[in-house]
Amino acid sequence: MTQVPPEVSGPATTHVRTTTSSLRGFRPELQGLRALAVLLVVVYHVWFNRVSGGVDVFFLISGFLITGQLLRAAQRGPIPFRANWGRQIARLFPAAMVVLLATAIAGMFLLPEARWLQTVRELVASVFFMENWRLAADAIDYAAQHNTASVVQHFWSLSIQVQFYIVWPLLVALVALVARDARERLRAYLTLTLVGVFLASLSFSVSLTITDQPLAYFHSLTRVWEFALGGLLALGIDSIVLSRRVRIWLGWIGLVGLLSCGMLLQVDRIFPGYAALWPTVSAGLVILAGATGSRAGVDRFLSTRTMSYLGDISYALYLWHWPVLLFVLATGRQESVGPAEGAAIIAFSLVLAALTHHLIEEPIRRTSRRTRGQYRLGAFTVSVVLLVAGVWQFTAVQRANQQVAMGVYDHPGALARLEGFQYRGRSDVQPLPPMVTVAEDWADLGQPDCARPPRFPALEVCTQRVEEPSRRIVLVGDSHVQQYIAALTPVAAERGWELISILRGACPFSTVSEVVPEDQECVDWNAAAAEEIAELRPDAVFTLATRDVRVGQTEQTPPGFVQQWWRMNELGIPVLAVRDNPRFDYSPPDCLQEHGRGAPECGVERDAVYAAVAPFEQIPDVPPNVTFLDFSEYICEDRFCPAEIGNVLVYMDFNHLSATYMASMAPIVEQRIDAALGW
Repeated sequence: MTQVPPEVSGPATTHVRTTTSSLRGFRPELQGLRALAVLLVVVYHVWFNRVSGGVDVFFLISGFLITGQLLRAAQRGPIPFRANWGRQIARLFPAAMVVLLATAIAGMFLLPEARWLQTVRELVASVFFMENWRLAADAIDYAAQHNTASVVQHFWSLSIQVQFYIVWPLLVALVALVARDARERLRAYLTLTLVGVFLASLSFSVSLTITDQPLAYFHSLTRVWEFALGGLLALGIDSIVLSRRVRIWLGWIGLVGLLSCGMLLQVDRIFPGYAALWPTVSAGLVILAGATGSRAGVDRFLSTRTMSYLGDISYALYLWHWPVLLFVLATGRQESVGPAEGAAIIAFSLVLAALTHHLIEEPIRRTSRRTRGQYRLGAFTVSVVLLVAGVWQFTAVQRANQQVAMGVYDHPGALARLEGFQYRGRSDVQPLPPMVTVAEDWADLGQPDCARPPRFPALEVCTQRVEEPSRRIVLVGDSHVQQYIAALTPVAAERGWELISILRGACPFSTVSEVVPEDQECVDWNAAAAEEIAELRPDAVFTLATRDVRVGQTEQTPPGFVQQWWRMNELGIPVLAVRDNPRFDYSPPDCLQEHGRGAPECGVERDAVYAAVAPFEQIPDVPPNVTFLDFSEYICEDRFCPAEIGNVLVYMDFNHLSATYMASMAPIVEQRIDAALGW
């Protein structure tokens, strides 16, 4: 399943039946607005595999409600921080921790072992409401970007909300302190403060979304403006007087805007930035319309008993629907679900949400009124989830250690493909790397010396330092070049070579952007990489020779590759161009765990991905400095490309070779380089 960033129902808005200083008082349409937003979130996730913008609606509503509450508290006197945070703990923690606990227990039985460690890490991050920063770090780390969407990934936005609940009372208290000698002007002071927060956060959000959208999506500061916008609406709504007809129109315009946002915008690719103004402004119009009292008003629909009840259980519904969906996809090895299966997922999630609301949320809300008890409740629920997460991680480590202890003698890997090789090990041992750690089996330089050249700050040049190196090799390109570090490192250590990496995910060494069309950053990065190599003057450049090795696609050597090779030729630098490995639409390790070792459905027919004649052999203008390295015979057998060779898992995910398998290729790679360059 495509890793789509999920949304979350705003937990702070669980109880919207509150009076404000607004002329409209009770606002039943807010509960219906929450219900509509969570239905959009669930439906888009389950049936359309995309996001709807509903998370932004909940951020706005949270800002609207809590700002009004804090303003009234500050007008009465000092803000009671402990009591305020205690109520949030009692409101948020029980349902969230029950879902995390159930997800952890189910995950141990339903998830492939290859996903255990990733899930445990995100589970712990979610317990402490730091999941958005965990995902932000993964967005920066290209290796982690290939992780499958986790069953707790949806806690990223809940994490942002909890962080907001911690900081917002402090901000309002600071403004109240400044305005202590002019208490009647507190609203004006707070309004000016929120305008500044709104502008600063929105500017940062727009800027970061342009330069690094995946990071911006999960960054807390890119979302603060949405809370601030809700707060400004709460502070100014009393002064906005509109006719009933205008409010009716505003309500329907806002509703149409909410319904159309996910259909018309690629929310997961362009949000937050200025595009997030669409759902937030739309929700703001619905709030501004308020209770019109008209049969033609959108509030009539939003205030129905059904919508009100859905609003009551919306928090629990959001918490449950995502893990239920992900477990169905994981157990069925599916990319998506059909209409009937999706309806069953939604129905089951609704049942779980209703049970959680009536058996957990409501009883705790009625009985947990003392602040000390609320904090104890939070500590207890967190401790239980952490205990289960610890048991899960311990189990994973134990399994990994048991398999590693079996010894490398039984795991020849690529050496098993050598002519005349005779396997003398035990055939009953488990393959390496262990299933538990295969998703972590990523090749890197260890602890290299990394720097960003002042002329090209976008480049990260990492060097495995060697005193008086005999040779210097630059690996340049994307992650499919990076994976060869595992094969080159032992050779370099033995022969005194210095390895230098200049890598960027999804950006092979070319003169154009090969993977993402019109990615100017990739084009600029490649140009800078070529100039940096010209400065380094290495003994050889190691890069890709082909791409699109996949069923349904034709392997090719792009012209942009050849143009970069010609530039290296002008500099007198030899190029080692390696043929790419196959890519899959699924994870071969997960497939092996489900279907068993040797399952044919976990590999692919060789002629379905590799042409009989490599495409680079048909290029008429190959520069004389280029030597092609074709290791396809060690990645595939004569007619089939399996998921396991020589008791070693060939792949770590759906398209990258495992570092363990690449390390087994070290003698083969060394021999080919010696033959190519005469070293």
